[in-house]
Amino acid sequence: MKWVFLSLYLATIVVVSFLTSRKVKTLNEFHLGGRNVGPWLSAFAYGTTYFSAVIFVGYAGKLGWGFGTAATWIGIGNALIGAALAWAVLGNKTREMTQRIGATTMPEFFEKRFGSKTLKIAAALVIFIFLVPYSASVYQGLGLLFEHTFGLPLEVCMIIMASFTLIAVFLGGYLSSAIIDFVQGIVMLFGVVMMMVFLFRHMGGVSAGMDALRAIDPKLTSVFGADPKNLIWMVCLTSFGVWGLPQMVHKFYAIKDKQSVKIGMIVSTVFALIIGGCAYFAGAFSRVVLAISDPAAVGGVDALVPNMLFAAMPEWMLG
Repeated sequence: MKWVFLSLYLATIVVVSFLTSRKVKTLNEFHLGGRNVGPWLSAFAYGTTYFSAVIFVGYAGKLGWGFGTAATWIGIGNALIGAALAWAVLGNKTREMTQRIGATTMPEFFEKRFGSKTLKIAAALVIFIFLVPYSASVYQGLGLLFEHTFGLPLEVCMIIMASFTLIAVFLGGYLSSAIIDFVQGIVMLFGVVMMMVFLFRHMGGVSAGMDALRAIDPKLTSVFGADPKNLIWMVCLTSFGVWGLPQMVHKFYAIKDKQSVKIGMIVSTVFALIIGGCAYFAGAFSRVVLAISDPAAVGGVDALVPNMLFAAMPEWMLG
């Protein structure tokens, strides 16, 4: 079953890439889809870029373990600040300005907006230096998931993912990536709902799960957790931080009009609320599902959510 789903997804990437490659005739179409990308594609592209493997392999387990159910506030903050407010403040202004000056990338925007090639080079260097480790962490996170699920070596998993990413970006450009992100977003929504169903069925329901977590430590089920100050910092860090990420802001360059920005803001916010809220809320129950007192017992905090899923999923899905 798992090989069937993976094959279908990879086949979708290849088909979409080849189909969209026929529509790419100019550099503008390659970089920005002709600045004619609709609200749903833009919103899902924003959401799937926001919530990559990092949230499930790392953040959800680590923060859920530390803050308990209060970690859900991080997901809510991501939706309201990282999605809704970011779209409201940056969306239309970014679209209008980049279209007016003809900028297709963030370094190019700095050069044309401020008339400085030095700023362009500096921005390109910052992006290169800091996004390479970020991208590596995403690939490592996905690689670990595939390694545990399919039994393939981590290096092989990462090479396969990089190859299909190259196919999508090289052939169809931004439009191909946006359509694939839309498909991926649907899979993520379906997957996160199924994750919550499996987890709470495994624990005997929401009430039983809350009772079990409260029995471990009452602070883990309190409204703002045991450390409200650090919780606020985490909300700000993971919500405002994305405002400056080039791969996030770039989605506004390509959206087609002001009305699409309004619709995209709503769709992106709902998407972030479901994915972020459910991920962090689920992470809080790692102590209950895995029945451990130390994350090192299952490979560290990064492995908490994947191991929870393997513990809660029915046998037919693991076959």
